[in-house]
Order: sequence, then C-alpha cells, then structure tokens
Amino acid sequence: MSLTSTEYYNRDVSWLRFNHRVLQEAADMRNPLYERIKFLAIFSSNLDEFFKVRVSAIRQIKTLDKGLRKKLITKPNKLLKKIKKEVNLQQEEFGNIFREQIIPELKKEGIELINYTQFSKTQQQFAKAYYKENIAGELTLNTNDSAETEFFIENEKLYLASVHNEQLVVFKVPTISGRFVVFPAENNTHYITFVDDILKYHLTEVYPKNTFHSVKVSRDAELYIDNEYSGNLLEKIKNSLGNRNTGQVTRMLVDRHASEDLLDELKDELNVNDTDVVLGGTYHNFKDFFGFPNPTETKLSLPSVSPIRNKELSAYKSMFSAISDKDRLLYFPYESFDHVSELLEEAAADENVTKIKITLYRVAKESRVTNALIEASKNGKEVTVFMEAKARFDEQNNIKWGKILEEKGAKVIYSYPGIKVHSKVLYIERVENEIPVQYGYIGTGNFNEKTATLYTDFCLMTKREKITSELAQVFQVLERKIIIPKSKKLLISPFTSRSTFLELIDQEIKNIKDGKEAYIILKLNSLQDPKMIDALYEASNAGVQIELLVRGICCLVPGIEGQSENISIKSVLGQFLEHARVYIFANGGNEKMYIGSADWMTRNLDHRIEVITPILDADMHQQLRTYVQWQLDDTVKGRIIDAKQKNAYVPQDEHAIHSQEKAYAEVLKMNA
Repeated sequence: MSLTSTEYYNRDVSWLRFNHRVLQEAADMRNPLYERIKFLAIFSSNLDEFFKVRVSAIRQIKTLDKGLRKKLITKPNKLLKKIKKEVNLQQEEFGNIFREQIIPELKKEGIELINYTQFSKTQQQFAKAYYKENIAGELTLNTNDSAETEFFIENEKLYLASVHNEQLVVFKVPTISGRFVVFPAENNTHYITFVDDILKYHLTEVYPKNTFHSVKVSRDAELYIDNEYSGNLLEKIKNSLGNRNTGQVTRMLVDRHASEDLLDELKDELNVNDTDVVLGGTYHNFKDFFGFPNPTETKLSLPSVSPIRNKELSAYKSMFSAISDKDRLLYFPYESFDHVSELLEEAAADENVTKIKITLYRVAKESRVTNALIEASKNGKEVTVFMEAKARFDEQNNIKWGKILEEKGAKVIYSYPGIKVHSKVLYIERVENEIPVQYGYIGTGNFNEKTATLYTDFCLMTKREKITSELAQVFQVLERKIIIPKSKKLLISPFTSRSTFLELIDQEIKNIKDGKEAYIILKLNSLQDPKMIDALYEASNAGVQIELLVRGICCLVPGIEGQSENISIKSVLGQFLEHARVYIFANGGNEKMYIGSADWMTRNLDHRIEVITPILDADMHQQLRTYVQWQLDDTVKGRIIDAKQKNAYVPQDEHAIHSQEKAYAEVLKMNA
C-alpha cells in the first residue's frame, strides 16, 4: 500500500494514529488524574510492542530481494522515516502532557515527583540508605573498553549512560524493588522519585564531572517461525523465545539532552543509524506508571466496575438447563466471566458430560478455566485442548499450561505451521435421555479471567444443533479428522468467512439497486484487507450507507467522492478496551447479525482459524443492536476517523452519550 494513496491508509501509520487516541485520553481533563497517568503507561507499552514487532518486520523487509520487497511494502525506508516523524511528534506531545498537565496536577493533590537535584538533606540521606539496601548489590558496570566482554544492552531495560575518559560507561537501572521510591512525607506533601534518580544521585559522587542520561532499546521480538513447515514447531517456539532478548535493535530511545559524543558511542556499539534513534525525555519506560503509587487518601482513579452476575443465568441451578431453555449472551466486563468458569466446572463434575473441547489463545496465569479442564480430565472426561503456542508474548505461559494439562490427562494439540488458531470456542457433549447432546460457546474474546475485566467482549452460549454440529466440525479440523468443514450457519476462516462476507456485501448492493433497505454496520478492532475494503467502496458507490466502528488500524479512507462518500467511521476509546467484533447487514429489512473473533485483516480471513456465529435469538439481536448503536452515537469517547485520521472528537451536544457507561447502567438495570 502506498503511503500517499487516497485508496488505502497505511496500516502502520494508522496504528500510530490509534495510539494517538490513547494519548488523547491522557490529555482529557474529564478523566481522573490517575486514569490519565494509566493512559500514558498504555501509550508507552503499546509503542514498545510496535517497535518490537512491526518496525522489526519492516526492517526485515529491507533485507529482501527487491522484487519480493515491492510486493510487501513499496518503500520500506520511506515508511520508516514517516513512522519516526509521527513517533517524534507523539513523544513531544507525550512529554508536554506529562510536564505541563500531570506534574502540576499531582502537585495540587500534595504529590511531588522530584529529581535527584531537588532532594532535601533528609531525602539525600534516605536516598543513600535506599541505594545501599536495594541497588548496590544489583548494580553492574557495562563499558566498551574490554576486549573480553561484549557490550550489550538488554531489550526494554533501563540504563544510564555517559562518556567518561573517552569510554562509554553504562549502568543498568535495577527495578527489582519497583520503579518509584516514596520518601517520608514532609509538611503534608508526599514526595516521590524515580529509582533512576536514586542511582543518579549516587553516580554524582562517583563521577562528579559526568552527567548520566537514560537510554533503552527495543529489539526485534518476532520469532520468524510462523511459516516453517519442517520439524517440531513447539520445540522451535520454545527454543526461539530467548531470541527476543538478543534480537536486532529496532529503536534506541535516548534522553534528548544527551551529548553528541554519547549518541555516537551508543550508535556505534549498538549498530544503529539515525533512523533508529528516537530522542525522548529524561525518563523512559513509562509503562512502569501502571504502578505509580498514590500515597494520599484521595481517590484519584475511576471507581472500579464490578462485573454483574447475570440474573437469568443465576436463577438456574444448572448452566446446561439455562442454555437448554434459550440462547444466552454475556457482555464482558459488565457481566461476570464467572458464568463461563462455572459452565466448565459444572461440565467437569457432571457425570453425563463425556467430551469437552476448547481453543485457548491467551490464558490467565491463574485460571479457573484451566483448573476446570484439569478436573474434567481427572474425572474421566475426554478433554481436548487446542493451545495456540504462537500467541505473541503469551507463548511461554501457553506452553506452560499445555504441559500441565497434558500431564493431567488432557489431549493437547499445539500450533500448526502457517496458521494460528484465533477462535474462542468451546464444545461440550453431554448425554441427555441416552442421546448425546451438543452445547457450544462462541466468543469474541479470550478464555481469560483477567482480560475479561478489562476488554469489552460478547459471547454466545447455545444448544442450537445447527450451530453446535458445525462447531463440532471446527474441532474435527483442528484434530485433523477432516480437512474442510461444511458450514451453513457458522462463518469459519480460512474457509468461508471471506466469501460469505463478500456475498453479504453483494446482497446489500443488489438490494439498494432493487429499492430495498440496504446498509452495513461493522464493529471491528482492525480493518486492513484490501479486497474487503474494495467491496465496501463498491457498496458505497452503489449508495449503500456504511457505518464503521474501528478501534485500531483502519486502512479504509472515508469521505472520498466516487469512492467512499457513503462511509462514516468512528472509533471509541475509553476505560475498557473495545475488543468485540459485530457484523450487521440490513438484508432488505430482515437484518442479519453476526459476532466472532475475526477482524477484517488478511491474516484473520486467510491465515487463521476464526469462528463467527449468527445471532438467531430475536431478544439477543435487539440487545446487541442497542449496544452497537450507543457506540455509533457516542459523543464522549467517540472520535471521527476522517481521510487524514486527525482523531477529532465527535461534537458533543446537551445529550451526551457515553457508550461504556450506558452499557454498564443497562446491565445493572437488567440484572437488578
């Protein structure tokens, strides 16, 4: 995709514009102070991952043959320069928010974040004692003056660097006791400093003529094994995880006040060029602000949202009875994920349950889900777990749980080369009246108790045979019993999702030409696939009204005459990460709705196992439609995604709509 194309917006630049929306939340004075600090941490964490993964991939493309390179990215060097320019602008905005908004507001609350030059006599003594107790034993010197020891900076670790006697001197900042140090309060003021400053204060005594500046690097975190077809893939993943700490440097972040001598020494030792250097503030790793202490008694964050137990489900003694009576919908994090854990726990203990099959993509470190699967195995159930060992940055935890489940008797199937299993599905077989009956669960989010309190997701629990029988086929594919599933209701990637979505779009085009009701509403995390975008352009040109909710990457360019004038795009970003995918088609007045795990990205449609289900229950359909409409109408957390992705907030009138707050209020009312 061209960077200047009016047809497609570059995916990497679009991702950076998404992260800018995160930065907007940090600047939004309507958010409590510590929520804004949290968004600074999210922004920093997101950017680290972007450099570890996407920038690494672009740099790898630079090394390919020119012919192949052109098929992937037309001008990788130009893209890297554009990324750097956008990142530099955002880093500058980040610094302004921190210095001009966050620091003064902390001061108003009686909290002062001070540096080592501001330490009082009492604080200097405290700093010396803290250094001796918590830092001295962990401190190591890293220089480039030894032929015996290779100079090395670890991935995403904090360092302080200076040039002393023409030699590079670097110290790793120990954060084992935390990033922040709280001094004893003085005169009703709470003083906090970075552990970096405790170390800097010590270094001023050891190197009185030197100034130390912060530096950190991001290294290539891709494992580069997705499409390797030979050998044991699980073993390759295990053996490759350590490479993340030693991969090629993709970004060197340095204090903008660092001298040219220091920059030159670092660039030389780390083998980076100017494109890889990002000049930042005095402090790095702002993701540590997730743990920024609040030593006051004042509540400076949003009140926590307690997930509500579903009233209808709770009225039943058995989850199987509840699902037998009608399809069930849960909306996380507003409703409790405990119901899902309880379904598995009941299945594990129920003597009539014979089979449990599940796909696990990202598992919590402590998990009722996996514990229930272990218990089911102990109780003699046939338990089959597809464990996606290629879930980025969760590989180690997933492999750990896979090993535990195997040891307890479950059949564990690991990743396939060339394809990821991204679906969030569960299949339970139970004998009722001497007949095997199938139960199914299809979700938009992971079987993860932690993220179920942070991400918005939907799940369907059903006993409908037309759906559960097709879900059974998905697991037959995963178990390599069949090659291609035959499905009429479910959309299954990489087999039928793309073709079915294209047919649904074509039907809207046909309906608008026939004078019937025609529209498309999509709620996605990302929209990147050129063929799907082209189909939406074609529908727009035919007169179909298209409303999109896209949280992250959006390569479709709206509002262009003769291309997309009938397409509007909004993005909602708030307290919870919008993660659900919902697909709605007017269908001539008989609206069709689906939910599932697939974004409209090439990888989701062609290179992953994804499962998307129709919503067939009328009440559930209406409920979901209402939730989606509130997001389309959001005037508090909604942004307009225009052709340049400027991220302007949706204009607010006297009837402010905050979709996440409305959703929680509705769940409270429904379950009162």
